[in-house]
Amino acid sequence: MEELRIEANGNLGPIDSARIPRYAGAATYARLPRLDQVSKADVTVVGVPFDSGVSYRPGARFGANHVREASRLLRPYNPAWDVSPFENIQVADAGDMAVNPFNINEAIETIQQNALDLTANGSKLVTLGGDHTIALPLLRAAAERAGEPVAMLHFDAHLDTWDTYFGAEYTHGTPFRRAVEEGILDTEAISHVGTRGPLYGKKDLDDDHRFGFGIVTSADVYYQGVLETVAKIRDRIGNRPLYISVDIDVLDPAHAPGTGTPEAGGITSRELLEIIRGFRGMNLVGADIVEVAPAYDHAEITGVAGSHVAYELVTLMADNAVGGDRFGAPNGYAAQALGRESRQPAGFAANSAGVRP
Repeated sequence: MEELRIEANGNLGPIDSARIPRYAGAATYARLPRLDQVSKADVTVVGVPFDSGVSYRPGARFGANHVREASRLLRPYNPAWDVSPFENIQVADAGDMAVNPFNINEAIETIQQNALDLTANGSKLVTLGGDHTIALPLLRAAAERAGEPVAMLHFDAHLDTWDTYFGAEYTHGTPFRRAVEEGILDTEAISHVGTRGPLYGKKDLDDDHRFGFGIVTSADVYYQGVLETVAKIRDRIGNRPLYISVDIDVLDPAHAPGTGTPEAGGITSRELLEIIRGFRGMNLVGADIVEVAPAYDHAEITGVAGSHVAYELVTLMADNAVGGDRFGAPNGYAAQALGRESRQPAGFAANSAGVRP
């Protein structure tokens, strides 16, 4: 079947849904071109079908393709930013890494090397997991490319800074402890967002604090709101090279049932998207979305959430590629998250005195 794609500014974009139905054809992320169809990608979307590090429900190895299928409905213009990300930059889907499912150490090495290969020409990665074990090699690669330890925002119901499970150092609950130990994180600029639920003991929090993590719980987001959450994060991170890791279980199970370790009391998909939109202008160097387990999903609820999170992260990277001050767009929803304009319902114009109703 002929691929009828949207092209703009020399960038090859998604298949034109006005000429080929969204449900037809191969499911690359957002129906974007494959990496082998473009000469260079500014942002590369790649899947890592690996879940050998899980401690409860398996199935995240199927997450990347589930997110791709759910991304068919994404459209090329993002009104929340007043940005058409696929026009600003070339985005392509690299397919999946071939990772050994029986050897975690080898898998970690493979992921790290593949991430370095995919970013060798300056491309940034948005990775679809897979379980959270994959964040460690991706952070190693991001820090190597940045030439320094990176700041990190970790959206998750859980801390993922435990030491071992059954004596294993590399699991989906340990990547950020290992990352701190390896010196690849800027410990003055790391934070969890959306944590909640029971822990093994108070020592979990003591260890986490000792590593340098700040914590914004899901209750903090509820009581303080998106604007205060964004302000705290921006103040902590500044303009450091930033890696964002999103475990989909940061969302309440009502918004993301398809995951391996669900916890009640999570944030909403609306809150997560608005928080990411508040990061406009921040120096995002890489990101992942992990722990989507389609066997537990219903009506693609979790897949849709994951696809939209990835879309906002790609949009942030695309927005940063535009020259000038990007800390607020006059027509974008996200501007209000940075205090640059008052929030008004779409379509409400200013009156004759120049004042909005």
